[in-house]
Amino acid sequence: MKEINKIEIMIRALLVLVIVALLVYTFQSGAFQYIKENSGELLYLAGQHMKLVALSSVAAILVAVPLGVFITRPQFRKFEFIVVNFANIGQTVPSIAILALVMSYLGLGWQTAVFALWFSSLLPILRNTIAGIQSVPPSIIDAGSGMGMTQKLILFKLELPNASYAILAGIRTATVINVGSAALAFLIGGGGLGDLIFTGISLYDPGIMLAGAIPVIFLAVAIDFLLGKVEEVTTPKGLQRKADFI
Repeated sequence: MKEINKIEIMIRALLVLVIVALLVYTFQSGAFQYIKENSGELLYLAGQHMKLVALSSVAAILVAVPLGVFITRPQFRKFEFIVVNFANIGQTVPSIAILALVMSYLGLGWQTAVFALWFSSLLPILRNTIAGIQSVPPSIIDAGSGMGMTQKLILFKLELPNASYAILAGIRTATVINVGSAALAFLIGGGGLGDLIFTGISLYDPGIMLAGAIPVIFLAVAIDFLLGKVEEVTTPKGLQRKADFI
């Protein structure tokens, strides 16, 4: 337990150093000046970016969690290989390729970006849901059955609460990945902070590029922190202590 805490402290200290170094470089590149002069545009693009992340992440949760529960039922476990490998396409195929494929059917715009982000974020949530439910000790299930609990009660009262730590970790991972991937939405007219990033690259202007990249970094860190706190609040304390020793 103490070793884990030391590692967490070291990681956080390293993260602070990286952020400080990035801020110094950003100040020297003129990004702060650009942000100050174009704060309205930056807020608008940040709102678009958060909309893309929120819609795709919520849609992925609504699909992946029930699907993970579905294929862990004894009568449907034979479909696990098919479902997991279908979701795996979203991780093995590059995000830019998914955007190109979806664009040929849905056209340009934010809806195409949301679909591509949704598809690429299914696997982490799905895998963690399956792993979390399958890791529930059989003795707990047997105890529930012995008490006369129905399969529905066992699922909602025993399996999902015990699998919550793994499920929330998958949601956290997928959402943070989405924050970075959403920058590619600009390439198909989806908006977001990628507008500044790719504009800066095309103009060879690091100030404009960092004016888009820095908010993406801070947004990813902030969302990871907030979801980590949600994970701590919603996960039973006993499961948190158990996970610390794994």
